[in-house]
Amino acid sequence: MFGSGVLKGLGVTLKEFVATYVDDVKKIPSRYAGGKEELDQTAASAQNGIFTVQYPEERRKLSERFRYIPMLVYDAETGEDRCTACGICAKVCPPQCIWIVRAKDEKGKPITQPAEFYIDTTICMNCGLCAEFCPFDAIKMNNDYEIAAFERMPHLVFDLKELRVPTTYYARIKPTDWTAEEAARAAKEAEKAAKPERPAAKLETGSLKLEPGSAPAAPVVAVLAAGAQRTPEEVERLKAEAAARRAAKAAEGGEASASNPAAAAPVAEAAPAAAKRTPEEIEQLKAEAAARRAAKASGEAPAAALAPAPVPEAASAPVAEVASTEPAAPETSQAVPAAAAKRTPEEIERLKAEAAARRAAKAGQGSGQ
Repeated sequence: MFGSGVLKGLGVTLKEFVATYVDDVKKIPSRYAGGKEELDQTAASAQNGIFTVQYPEERRKLSERFRYIPMLVYDAETGEDRCTACGICAKVCPPQCIWIVRAKDEKGKPITQPAEFYIDTTICMNCGLCAEFCPFDAIKMNNDYEIAAFERMPHLVFDLKELRVPTTYYARIKPTDWTAEEAARAAKEAEKAAKPERPAAKLETGSLKLEPGSAPAAPVVAVLAAGAQRTPEEVERLKAEAAARRAAKAAEGGEASASNPAAAAPVAEAAPAAAKRTPEEIEQLKAEAAARRAAKASGEAPAAALAPAPVPEAASAPVAEVASTEPAAPETSQAVPAAAAKRTPEEIERLKAEAAARRAAKAGQGSGQ
């Protein structure tokens, strides 16, 4: 209060003023006498007093994390570009200042190499997203900020020639990042080299000769799982072997049914049911079912309820053979074929009307009681 703060500030300024000359006297010859030389940032931060960098004669050494315009890194030994012209950097660029044209071979097919690469430095916001999203470590942020020009076009639109820098330059300006990336790349390559190589899956001719009913061996299953590529001849041979195994299995099943007729009886009974019926047979079955329901409702047992479903001719022979081994049926079974005769549409309508009348009569009796 009462001017003490002003006096304190003047004291700090005087102290820094005196310390500047004291520091210069300690470092004889003075740093100003050396001409064009870089001033290390760590030394500048330890400088006492007020100091001034005499730009452009003096340039302060930039931090390794400093970033400005992107650059394209290529291998200094082989001269090959890391960039594959995938276009990810152009897609993630917020101001959309990157344009890429992919190179083509003599047949006009695109290849993984940029033919043209442009960056408009006047709208680049130096965000570094292009370098962060690049999957090939091909684009990095440069430290060069002295890009002033008298005209924007074309001097401030950098092309592929101005953007390409060797890996040695990148290692010099960003040694920490370069060392970390090289260590990670070497570890990945060592891990890949230590991993045993999988043998190429190859299917030898005749390797699938299996007996009917036997399971394939483990190596054969492994080859099939590996997706080995087969020739058309091998595919046809495998199909023929599979058909032969199915035929042998079916033949074994036929011999077992012939030696045991009792076991084959359910199969013979199921064959007529699985046979395809004609529309007339379907209508007849519907009418018989309706008659059975009507007879059940009236308490009577019509003879039609005992009629079996018609059997196709193709399936009648097995049924007859099975039936011949059983005892003769009672005399009442002789009336079944007559009851199973084909009905006309008029008879079907009459049966439906009778069934409806019986149901109505039964309902009337129930209400009278």
